[in-house]
Amino acid sequence: MSNATEMTLPPEWDDDERMNVMFSDFNENRDVNTTDWDSKMDFWTALILKGCRDRGIVCVSLQELNKTFRRKEKSPLGLATVIQSMARCGKIQRESEFAANVDCGWLSWGVGLLLVKPLKWTFSTLLGSSQVPLEESFVVIELVKEKAAELLKVYRGSEFASRSIVSFQDLCILSSEVCADESTLCMALLQLQRDKQVTVSLHDGEKVVKFCQAGQAQVSLVSDVDLGIYQLQRSEKLLEERVEKLGLEADKCREEARVLLREGKKSQALRCLRGRKRVEKRADSLFAKLESIRGILDRIAQSQTDKTVIQAYQAGVSALRLSLKDVTVERAESLVDQIQELCDTQDEVNQTISSGVNSADADLDELEEELKSLLDESKPDSVSGLPEVPTKGLRPSGEPGLPGTDLLSSLPAVPYTPLNITAEQLEEELNQLTLTDSGFQKEKRTSPAKRVESAQ
Repeated sequence: MSNATEMTLPPEWDDDERMNVMFSDFNENRDVNTTDWDSKMDFWTALILKGCRDRGIVCVSLQELNKTFRRKEKSPLGLATVIQSMARCGKIQRESEFAANVDCGWLSWGVGLLLVKPLKWTFSTLLGSSQVPLEESFVVIELVKEKAAELLKVYRGSEFASRSIVSFQDLCILSSEVCADESTLCMALLQLQRDKQVTVSLHDGEKVVKFCQAGQAQVSLVSDVDLGIYQLQRSEKLLEERVEKLGLEADKCREEARVLLREGKKSQALRCLRGRKRVEKRADSLFAKLESIRGILDRIAQSQTDKTVIQAYQAGVSALRLSLKDVTVERAESLVDQIQELCDTQDEVNQTISSGVNSADADLDELEEELKSLLDESKPDSVSGLPEVPTKGLRPSGEPGLPGTDLLSSLPAVPYTPLNITAEQLEEELNQLTLTDSGFQKEKRTSPAKRVESAQ
């Protein structure tokens, strides 16, 4: 950070009273005023993260922070305490320690190769002092992880995505919009190498970066095949540049010949045309070599695809063999026979259940017929002894064309029997009304018809 104008400052930055409190030093004992101590710590921690994110950097030092947050010719007094607290919480880490934590290869491409700054074993580190050196560089862990993710996304969306190895110079150009400087790029690469997404190595004095390809859990070490492909790709790029340059030179010779011919300098124009022919011949030769290299790269790419397909076939065969480990033709036939037998048994059970339901329906019909006959037998005799109701239509007497009498003459005769009951019999019947309850009940059960018969 060079100055505070390259970042957005909080609104309270113009509040003198508030800033006087924030610019003051921390109490040695946090317990004296916990609320004030935590509030000041949260303010500076958030502001440092925001300033780094606005500028696109991932490393800070106490000296840079003092310059960045300088206000009215004053620098904050408690930034050293803030850095120590962030280091204890794991939010920042010394640049040397961050590089040393990478599992493999960081010494070979880090120290002395302008990729990572050399380790700074300061006296404070050796003596265990709690003072923070002004020039000591610290890596903000949260921001370096964000930069690593952005760098990986840019690579996978670029023309280099099909190449597993990319030169460091090409990567610097590719990441120019993501990483503010080379140091930021190096920290992002270290984070990716820690996450097993890239590996950095040297090849003939050139720094190369191998990225993890799609479908791979982690990047593999740089092999001879990778280096061979990388050399072919470099040769392809160089030949393309030379062929393009020779093409421009041939066009230039042709244009010069045209100008000389217009000026009447025929011999000079012929020399230019001869030079153009030589240039075109060299360009054709280089283009043929370029086509050969492209053919080799295509075959390598096809072989890689074939290798992937063969590996997939092998995995499929292994999985199929494991899944069919206990399966045989005899066992399959036995299972089919058992299934058929069970199906036949189920059909027989269903048929038995269905026949039982039909017999129950037949029994129910028989019971209905028997109930109907019982109802017919339970009808009283007096009802069956009554005369039939005439069904012929009734017509008034004297209607022409219909033989008949009046309505009353069409009805049956009323039975008549004279009752010969004397006064003594009536008196005796009256006396019977005063009998006991049992006699009364017995008299009650005697039908009127029988009483009339006895009276007669």
